[in-house]
Amino acid sequence: MTKSQNYYKTVFISDVHLGSKHCKAEALLSFLKNMRCEQLFLVGDIVDVWAMQKRVHWPQAHNNVLRKFLSLARKGTRVTYIPGNHDANFREFCGSEFGLIDIQRRIDFETEAGQRMLVIHGDELDFAVRYSRLNRWVGDLAYDSLMALNEWIIGIRARFGLPYWSLAKWIKSSVSQAEMVIKRYEEAGADLARRQGYDGIICGHLHFPSVLNIDGIVYCNDGDWVENCTALVQDFDGNLSLVAHRFEHD
Repeated sequence: MTKSQNYYKTVFISDVHLGSKHCKAEALLSFLKNMRCEQLFLVGDIVDVWAMQKRVHWPQAHNNVLRKFLSLARKGTRVTYIPGNHDANFREFCGSEFGLIDIQRRIDFETEAGQRMLVIHGDELDFAVRYSRLNRWVGDLAYDSLMALNEWIIGIRARFGLPYWSLAKWIKSSVSQAEMVIKRYEEAGADLARRQGYDGIICGHLHFPSVLNIDGIVYCNDGDWVENCTALVQDFDGNLSLVAHRFEHD
């Protein structure tokens, strides 16, 4: 390990969306190259099969991300992949192993502090995504439009030397209806963990990173590599926290 690398007990990342033009693959590669961990959880939507059904966007950086995951596994990091809704095609392989990467539907994870955590992608908490094909595609189209506008704004701001600012993130944190949906999702996650006897839950899916205590239940969302470029990490004392990877936008 070099002096510039961060060393974690465990790292959780999700919602990379390889195959989508919105994926920040270069940022993720930079993060992976500058950290080491004993265990890495890929908590779903690593590959965006939905996006590739409409249009495939797969530059070399997307290949490099997959190669980095495999390289970490070969060098001793325990890598577990939990497919999400955008890569649900891989759920049929749960219980098997690919290139030293273990594929599972969900994980019962115990922190170094002794907390028992449920690890799932999180689409199980979103009934519109899970049960309605129409809502799935309508929501996907709206999100694509929002992200296209978001990228345009980022490009304009960069051209004029202005700092990074995300329209998508602002909407999620400022619009009352979005805030209500996020709160309900977080409460549903905490309720699921409580009902199943866990101390907390770790998930992705929402693209809204947070670490909360909801009525005694720990709720962790590791964020994404489309808007926020965040990961959830566990240190060697069992503390869970978010890290945001800083990088320059083109």
